Amino acid sequence: MTSAKSTQNATPHLPEDYDSRISGVLPFYSCFHQETINFVKSLPSTPKIWLDTGCGTGSLVNKAIEEFPATKFLLLDPSEGMLNQARKKLSSCPADRLEFLKASSSQEFSQELEEKPDVITAIQCHHYLTREGRIRATGVCYNLLKEGGIYITFENIRPLTEEGITLGKQYWHNFQLAHGRTEEEIKEHLERFDTEYFPITVEEHLELLRETGFRTVELFWYSYMQAGFYCIK
Repeated sequence: MTSAKSTQNATPHLPEDYDSRISGVLPFYSCFHQETINFVKSLPSTPKIWLDTGCGTGSLVNKAIEEFPATKFLLLDPSEGMLNQARKKLSSCPADRLEFLKASSSQEFSQELEEKPDVITAIQCHHYLTREGRIRATGVCYNLLKEGGIYITFENIRPLTEEGITLGKQYWHNFQLAHGRTEEEIKEHLERFDTEYFPITVEEHLELLRETGFRTVELFWYSYMQAGFYCIK
C-alpha cells in the first residue's frame, strides 16, 4: 500500500512500523493477500512470473512464495525504504526466485523485463493517484502482462452516495478505534479522503478496467470501503 507521490511511503507510517499498524487501519487487510493467493490458485496454470507493484514490505510475496514453489516474483515499489524492508523480510528465500526492481511507481515504471508476467498484483497502491495517473498506472500494468495474464487490484472505494460516504467513514472510525488508534489519529486518517488519496466507485473501476482493454473484468471481493478486482488480458 504505497503512494506514488514520493520515494517515501505517503501513509502516516514509516516503513519500519508499517506492518504492525496497517492491520489496525484497514479492515480485513490480511484477507486482501489471502484472497489474492486463493484466486491465483484457481487459475488453470501456475504463474511462471508474478509482479507485485506497490509491494510495500513484501508481505504478499512472503505468503505467496511458499504457495507457488515454481513461481518467480518481481517486487516493485516507489519507496526504497519499503523495498529495503522487503529485502529483509524475504532474505531467507532463494535468491533465484526473487527480483527487486528499481524503485518506481506503477505509472512511471519503464524498466525492461526479461519476460512478461503471468500475474500482476496491485494491492492498495493506486488510490493515491489522480484519475489521469490511475489510467496511466493501469495501462502500464496491462502492457506489461502477457496475453491471457491476470491483473488483480485492491483499492479503497468511494461509496455511491454521500450518505454512504458518511456511514462508511463512521464504520472506519469505529474499526480503527477498536484497534487502538486515537481519535486524533483517526481524524487525520479520514481527512485524507479526497485530499491525499482519491477513491473512485466500483462502477468507475469496472469502466476504467474495461476501457484499458482487459477482455474480462470482475469484482471478486467487496467490504465497506475496500474492493478487489481481477482482469484478464
